[in-house]
Amino acid sequence: MLLVLAALWGASFLFIRVAVDDIGPVGVADGRLLFGAGTLVVLFAIRGTLHLRLRDRRWPRYLALGMLNSGLPFTLIAIAELRLDASLGAILNAATPLFTAIVGMIVNHERLTRRRGLGLALGIAGVATVVGLAPVHVDLAFFGAVACSLGAALCYALGATLTGRIAAGEPTNELAMRNLLAASIGLLPIAVIAHPGHLPPLGPVAAVAALGIACTGFAYLLYFRLIAEVGATSALTVTFLVPVFGVIWGAVFLGETITAGTLAGGALILASVGLVANLRVGRRRDAQPSAATTA
Repeated sequence: MLLVLAALWGASFLFIRVAVDDIGPVGVADGRLLFGAGTLVVLFAIRGTLHLRLRDRRWPRYLALGMLNSGLPFTLIAIAELRLDASLGAILNAATPLFTAIVGMIVNHERLTRRRGLGLALGIAGVATVVGLAPVHVDLAFFGAVACSLGAALCYALGATLTGRIAAGEPTNELAMRNLLAASIGLLPIAVIAHPGHLPPLGPVAAVAALGIACTGFAYLLYFRLIAEVGATSALTVTFLVPVFGVIWGAVFLGETITAGTLAGGALILASVGLVANLRVGRRRDAQPSAATTA
């Protein structure tokens, strides 16, 4: 399950890169949300566990959480991939646990240990290595794309912290579905306004469908099933595998170049994640995480 989940989340960067030029960043993000939410609604309806409650007073909260956990980061990643390779986007997104640690220290007053301090330093060095040695023309647009990619990672970190504070105790599957559904509706007017004005080719549309159905809807269910099997801490080891698959899919299907700088920077980022998150694999049931994703 861990490998399948990492392969799906790694493939999300491939599908975004395939679709974003023809459909646009907001269209890709909202299409992903609509297909992802629709997948969860159908699956829960089939299982008899669908509880939407349209008059629920918590929908404004779901909208806020959904935009922070999914709507905004999905859009930022798509904007970034107008300029970045899929593999580079996947590697930069692996910095999410670093931002989570920083947010935890600021919001929850968590202590900065030597281990975490070293991890943050390695993470910064890894991002600098990836960006500085990227096999692309470095200009202002490139740095803007990098900022968008890191901004998405920051959104995930903020979303996880906020969800843990105000939605603790809610069933994670239902919370994920409602977040996706609310965010898809909230982003829809912007997607309509930003529509490219022409019918996109079938390939990009199929990429968005795969992005939403497989990499979002099905991946959410797989992630929470994995948590139930091995615990939240062990499930988070998927963080190490997502950029690996992202690089592989980009090289195989898009012909992207894998350079020594990419590998070195990615290795530094993943080493930093291990130090900051203090991940230990083991079959135990940890506290349930938020509905935030990292891909």
